[in-house]
Amino acid sequence: MPTTEHCFAAVDLGASSGRVIVGEVAPDRLTLHEAHRFPNQPTRVLGTLHWNVLSLYQGVLEGLNAAAAHTAHNRLTSIGIDTWAVDYGLLAADGTLLANPVHYRDTRTTGAAERVAAALPPRALYAATGIQHLPFNTIYQLMAAQGTSARTAAHRLLLIPDLISYWLTGELGTELTNASTTQLIDPRTRGWATPVAAALGIDLSLFPPLRHPGDPAGTLRPEVLAETGLAGPVPVTAVGSHDTASAVVGVPATTPDFAYIATGTWSLAGLELDAPVLTEASRAANFTNELGVDGTVRYLRNIMGLWMLQECVRTWNAEHTRGAGTDLTALLQEAARATPLRSVVDAGDPAFIAPDHMPDRIADACRRTGQPVPRTPAETTRCVLDSLALAHRRAIEDATRLSGRTVRTVHIVGGGVHNTLLCQLTADACGLPVVAGPAEAAALGNVLVQARTAGAITGGLTDLRALLHSTQPLRQYEPTGDHSAWDRAAARLGDAQVTGAATGQGDEEEPCA
Repeated sequence: MPTTEHCFAAVDLGASSGRVIVGEVAPDRLTLHEAHRFPNQPTRVLGTLHWNVLSLYQGVLEGLNAAAAHTAHNRLTSIGIDTWAVDYGLLAADGTLLANPVHYRDTRTTGAAERVAAALPPRALYAATGIQHLPFNTIYQLMAAQGTSARTAAHRLLLIPDLISYWLTGELGTELTNASTTQLIDPRTRGWATPVAAALGIDLSLFPPLRHPGDPAGTLRPEVLAETGLAGPVPVTAVGSHDTASAVVGVPATTPDFAYIATGTWSLAGLELDAPVLTEASRAANFTNELGVDGTVRYLRNIMGLWMLQECVRTWNAEHTRGAGTDLTALLQEAARATPLRSVVDAGDPAFIAPDHMPDRIADACRRTGQPVPRTPAETTRCVLDSLALAHRRAIEDATRLSGRTVRTVHIVGGGVHNTLLCQLTADACGLPVVAGPAEAAALGNVLVQARTAGAITGGLTDLRALLHSTQPLRQYEPTGDHSAWDRAAARLGDAQVTGAATGQGDEEEPCA
C-alpha cells in the first residue's frame, strides 16, 4: 500500500492501447504504477473505420477498479483523462451516443479540405487558428459529416477525452488543449474562432463550455463508484487532455532552451512558446500552434512516427507461414549494423498514412527518388529510422528558424525512448545532445497537473519538471559520426521533407522497440 496521502489515476488512451496508471505524489516523490492496460482496436463497419469507444470505456472502468486495489482504503485524490486528438462523439438531446466515433484514418474526409478552402482560404484559416493542415482535422470531419443522420440529430459534440469524462461524471465540458486541435480555436485569445465557424457553417453551440487544465470536471457518478470499488467522492480534474499536451508537461527540461520530440506511433517535434507563430512562413512549413498547459503554445510539426515501423512489423508477421513473429530486438540490432543513410524517405509523405503494405510503399518511395531499394527487413527498418531522425532534425531546425528561439538540448519522451537506435540517430542528425525519458511522459504530465490542483505539489511548469528530473530515469545520447552525411541525406530529399504534411496525432505510448 502507498505511504503518501495523494494517489492520482491517469487515464491515458492512445491509438493502439489504453491504460490506467496510478501516480503517487509528494513534494520530493513521484512514482507510477500501471494498474491496467487494454487494447484499442478499431473496427471497420460498412466501409467506415470506427473507434470501439464502448470497449475503451469498459477498459477505463476495469482500470479504475484495479487502481482502487492499489490505493489505501480504495481512495483516489482525483482522476485525469488524456487521449488522442481531433476525433469526437455526437450526443442526442438525452445524452445518448448517436454513433461510434469515426477513426481519423478513415477516408471520409477525402475532398473536405477543398470544400473548406472554397469557403475560407488556407492563409486566412491559418492566420485565425494557427493549426497545421492535416486531412483529418476536426473541421474536415465536420464538413464530411454534414447531412448525415447522426450530425443532423446531434445536440452535443464531445471530443474523446470529454466523452469519457462525461460518462464517468455526467458533466459536460470541452478541454482547451484538445479543443485547439479542432482548428476552431483562436490561439491568441484561447477562445473559439467564431468567424471561422461562421464561414464554415459550424454551430459552436454543439460544444460544451471550455475547460482549462486544472479545472474541475465533475465527480464520479454513484454507479461508477459501485462498479470500480472506489470510495467516493472522487473528483475528475481536467488535465492537458490532448496526450501531447500532457506529454510536454512531462518533459524533464532544466533550462528553457530545449526542443521536445514526443515519440511513439507519431512523432511530434517542436518547441514550447509563450505565443503562437501565425506567419505565412510558418503556414508554408506546416507548423501547428496547439495550446498547452499554463498558457503555453505547443509549436510543433506532426511527423509520421514509429507507425511506419509498426506497420512493417505487422506485415512481416503476417507473412510468416510457421507462426513465428518478428523478433524486434534482433531486428533493431541488425538495423544498427546496416549501412547508414543508404536510403531515406519523406516521413511526411501521405503515401505512408494508411495501414497495410508499408514495406512495399517504402520501397516504391525509394524507387521514385532514385535510391537503393531496401532488400531486407533490417534495411527497411534502418531506412525508416534514418528517415525519422532526418524528419526530427528538419522540424527542430525549422521551428527555431521560424520562432527565433535557440535550442541546445533535445528531449525525447514517450514510448520511442525505448528505441535506443532512434534516439542515437536523432542526436546524430540534429548534432545536439538528446535526453531520452520518461517513457510515460503523458501519464506523468497528467498526474502532475492533478497533483498541483489538489495541492500535493506547488509551482509552475519549471517546478513540475524539476520534480521529474530528480525522480525519473533518463539517458543522454551525444552526437556521433559524420554530421555532413546527414546534410547530404537531407539534400537528397530536397523540399520533399519540408512539411510533414500528412501526419499528426498525439500518441506517445507505443514504443515499437
